Amino acid sequence: MFDLYSDYLLVNQGQPTATQLAALVDGKLSHDAITRSLHQQDYNSAHLWQVVKPFVHQIAQADGVLIFDDNLEEKPYMATNPLIRYHFDHCQGRTIKGINQLTALYHSSSSSLPVAYELIEKNQQKLDLKTGKTKWISLISKHQLLRQLVKQCIVNNLTFRYILADCWYSCADTFTYINGLDRHFIMPIKANRKVALSQLDHQQGRYRSIESLALEESQLLVVWLKDVAFPLHLTRQVFKDGDTIQGELYLMTNDSTADSVCMQTQYARRWKVEEFHKSIKSNTGYGASPAHTVRSQSNHLFLVMLAFVKWEALRLSTSKNHFALKKLLTLNATKLALQELNSLKSQSTLLAKAA
Repeated sequence: MFDLYSDYLLVNQGQPTATQLAALVDGKLSHDAITRSLHQQDYNSAHLWQVVKPFVHQIAQADGVLIFDDNLEEKPYMATNPLIRYHFDHCQGRTIKGINQLTALYHSSSSSLPVAYELIEKNQQKLDLKTGKTKWISLISKHQLLRQLVKQCIVNNLTFRYILADCWYSCADTFTYINGLDRHFIMPIKANRKVALSQLDHQQGRYRSIESLALEESQLLVVWLKDVAFPLHLTRQVFKDGDTIQGELYLMTNDSTADSVCMQTQYARRWKVEEFHKSIKSNTGYGASPAHTVRSQSNHLFLVMLAFVKWEALRLSTSKNHFALKKLLTLNATKLALQELNSLKSQSTLLAKAA
């Protein structure tokens, strides 16, 4: 059933529904049977790993990277539940109602595959002392969930060189946790964070903001971050349009062998998770399911992960990207629809007389 449903997500053009899938297989499966299958049990990250594991082992490389990021799918018209809550969207700078998912994406030179994920559920109410209103919160923060997913990927014997994430996850606890696992990370850090330029300054609490260091482009500096016991490498990456600076990143790593070029090159691979987000939203109906219960919504998103894995397998065998594959399937479906239309027209006496 789930293999069929994930295939359906690949070929479907609109809102995926059990009714449409039942019609697609000419009633061999009823609408109710499909709906029940989405409610029978909870599918989660562990089930995803069982499916994706053989594919990951085929593409795994020693210099692979493990990329973490969360995406927020807006669901403004659906009733709230522990999965559909209000979350702050850093891109839009406001709170929106929707589903928030944290994903661990494994990327090697040949492919990208989701290997673990967590859906953020807010199931406890808390009084906001500033506004006097109650709000829904999650018992586990996204920082804690990221650390749990890192540990699970290591338990699963996943081979990777660096852990990559954006500046939202660049906290002292996460740095310390990853370093304690004897793993390396590269993450950007905000310019107002405090660092010491020597171990003695670190011990005596003499810190300066990163922006006050006046780092040159690609300069590498050994620093001690506040609340982190070990030294880190810091570099500044500048994005230019001609001579005009368009933006900058302060990148930080615990890999003592990494230079600025390595840090910038490896961190650029984080963009693969943005491609992942774009594909699941555009090509698999990620946010289009009309399901209302937490279990059916969660299982739909699990099946979206399976559909993405299938897209990657097809991409490797055809050398066509996900969007080209979707376009090809759509074109072939349109051709069949046109043939059916011509057949119906030939049966129409009114159209025959008009011709």
